[in-house]
Amino acid sequence: MSKTLTTHVGSLPRSQEVVDFIFAREREEPFEQTAFDACMTQSVSATVGKQVAAGIDIVSDGETSKISYATYVKDRYSGFSGDSPRNAPADLKMFPGFLQRLADDGGTPQYARPMCTGDIRSKGQDELLKDINNLKAAMADHGAQRGFMNAASPGVISLFLQNDYYPNREAYLAALADVMKAEYETIIGSGLDLQLDCPDLALSRHMLFADLSDEAFVEVANLHVEALNHALENVPQDRVRVHICWGNYEGPHCCDISMDKVFSTLMSTKSRYVLFETSNPRHAHEWSVFQARKSEIPDDKILIPGVVDTTTNFVEHPELVAQRIEKFTNIVGAERVIAGSDCGFGTFAGFGAVDPDIAFAKLASLADGAKIATERA
Repeated sequence: MSKTLTTHVGSLPRSQEVVDFIFAREREEPFEQTAFDACMTQSVSATVGKQVAAGIDIVSDGETSKISYATYVKDRYSGFSGDSPRNAPADLKMFPGFLQRLADDGGTPQYARPMCTGDIRSKGQDELLKDINNLKAAMADHGAQRGFMNAASPGVISLFLQNDYYPNREAYLAALADVMKAEYETIIGSGLDLQLDCPDLALSRHMLFADLSDEAFVEVANLHVEALNHALENVPQDRVRVHICWGNYEGPHCCDISMDKVFSTLMSTKSRYVLFETSNPRHAHEWSVFQARKSEIPDDKILIPGVVDTTTNFVEHPELVAQRIEKFTNIVGAERVIAGSDCGFGTFAGFGAVDPDIAFAKLASLADGAKIATERA
């Protein structure tokens, strides 16, 4: 009987001390670098310990040191300045009262999103190496055997840090792919698995590309995958995870493109593992897409469906988690399914719909549900 392994998308709630340090850096306020580094080391150890205690098999550093999963790039690469246009998702624009309520309640994160205004160049890998060392040390301290580190895909960078320098989207994506290669390869070289966060393959449909047809958007998404796969040319596919999502926010999501329309695009990524939403009310039904298109799932792909929602404080019952897992094990077999989360629990520093303690309770329920699924396999 093969054990159903457990993981999640990557980001986790940060302590207030971590958030304060990150925003001091974000606002270019003075702070003590030694204290910053010590705080990150201690916080990563704590978050890995909580993951292990919850029963998570494949852990992350919670993206502790990053302001967000995508815009951290501006801190580690030059060529960005000013501010990118802010595009509210099309579904929220349909309900202006709800959008205003989010703004009034502080439900939308505030963070810098500069544009690309020059050649993109690495500032060095010191911050990346600190993240890697912190995660590996925490794994050793808490007995975690497998770990992964998140990195922004070329496409998601282009979504949040928009282009005002390169002649067209293709050139910008190519430049991003070339400069991000070293980050991806360094993560792999450390012994950790690499996760590429790619909401640009779904979320950007109802943000940046809301005026396109679905068919035209899929052509854009395919360009993004070409750039991503180019950046991964020296990376072994069996160490790569790709996460697709439609936006980690509670909202109507009635403009989300369907999984069916981006299915081929997702399957064409140079990755062994694919992570996707299948718990929230807008996408829970889409397990049936995988059933209907089973023959199009490459034999080497491992599915990591989200079996807990990351936008609600409900703690899923382990039996429901098990049922969600079994929908996919019945399609591709138990050995090709890992239980995951819909998205991250700390997408932006200091911002998250789920209470930090409840987030780890949800991960514990995820692990309990995976045990039930294993026993029934």
